[in-house]
Amino acid sequence: MLRRVFKAFHYRDFRLLWIGACTSSIGTWMQEMAQNWLVLEKSRDPFMLGLDDFLGNIPILLFSLFGGVVADRMDRRYLLIGSQLVQMTSAFTLVALIVSGRLEVWHILVSSFVVGTAQAFGGPAYSALVPSLVEKEDLPNAIALNSIQFNLARVIGPVLGGLALKYVGAAWCFGLNGLSFIAVIISLSRLHINFKPARTGESILESMKQGFSFIRTQGAMVTLILIAFCMTALAVPMITFLPVFAKNVFQRDEMTYTLFLAASGLGSITGALTVAALGNIPNKGRVALTMLVALGIGIASFSQSTSLPLSCLLLFCSGAVLMCAFAMISSLVQLITTNEMRGRVMSVYNVAFRGGMPLGSLITGFLVPLWSAPTVLTINGLVLLSLGLYFLLVQRRVAAL
Repeated sequence: MLRRVFKAFHYRDFRLLWIGACTSSIGTWMQEMAQNWLVLEKSRDPFMLGLDDFLGNIPILLFSLFGGVVADRMDRRYLLIGSQLVQMTSAFTLVALIVSGRLEVWHILVSSFVVGTAQAFGGPAYSALVPSLVEKEDLPNAIALNSIQFNLARVIGPVLGGLALKYVGAAWCFGLNGLSFIAVIISLSRLHINFKPARTGESILESMKQGFSFIRTQGAMVTLILIAFCMTALAVPMITFLPVFAKNVFQRDEMTYTLFLAASGLGSITGALTVAALGNIPNKGRVALTMLVALGIGIASFSQSTSLPLSCLLLFCSGAVLMCAFAMISSLVQLITTNEMRGRVMSVYNVAFRGGMPLGSLITGFLVPLWSAPTVLTINGLVLLSLGLYFLLVQRRVAAL
């Protein structure tokens, strides 16, 4: 069982990338935890949380398509290393501002936009790099294990970040994040890549058009990308606005926020381990849509909960089904895509998947002061539930995969 669950770890390069990415993700979540708390504490405005998330993710919409073309034209390692260096510099800049006592909310907002821009180029390169490190039949397992490292970091990072924020200050969260990028840079420099970018005289615009044309000819690909957008636009705001539930709904401190993040992260790890154990199963589309329905129910239920233990349980379950749906949809997109088109296709997928986050968070941030966080997130959950049922029972193109 363990050998099947961790099968992709038999590949040296995937193992190296996983370790480096996990270390960096832990640092990122330490900063994310401290950053969200600082924004809410300094501004005392839930809208600023949504705006910060919007600015951190809107570069995905603006630059990711260009980043996907670049990822198909150069060594993806170098593009990723450049992305890590920009993010590391941004983290250390915030450390300097905190230590000097000059940090303002607008500094954090600008930093989020810079980091998001770096990720717009690094994201397609990373997504396109993973399939080149394993055999095709082991790709679903590799995607699930890659999700585990991200969500393992969602558990460890906020716990470490919460302790650091409480006892030694936010500067440590940002500083340790900056140092964590060194691990992934070392891992990337040691990979043996078999992808050779093709030399082409095409313009960037022509390359983008080829990517869109490929997507249109691949049957359910457009629907998969639409589902990815809706899933993040409606589900991710629950994570973004956890500080509001901890501070305003439950009247607790930053450790309750940390507990919420840990519960969601543990659920995601459980979901990813389940997908890794299942391997390359049939009916991925039907499973993904069923998980989407369950996710909508989980979000709506969490939003109405007034019990701290029940809320943690619902966050755990929501994290598990979110990760199952994400892993299945990502696997379907990757399995359909050829290697020479992977950077461009994954950039479009990243635009949808990551692009839903800023729009969903911005709209939710605007509505929360008007209607309250529980009301708005309940509506998000019910809309997600309806979409899942529609694609599962009416428009069945994805359900047939």
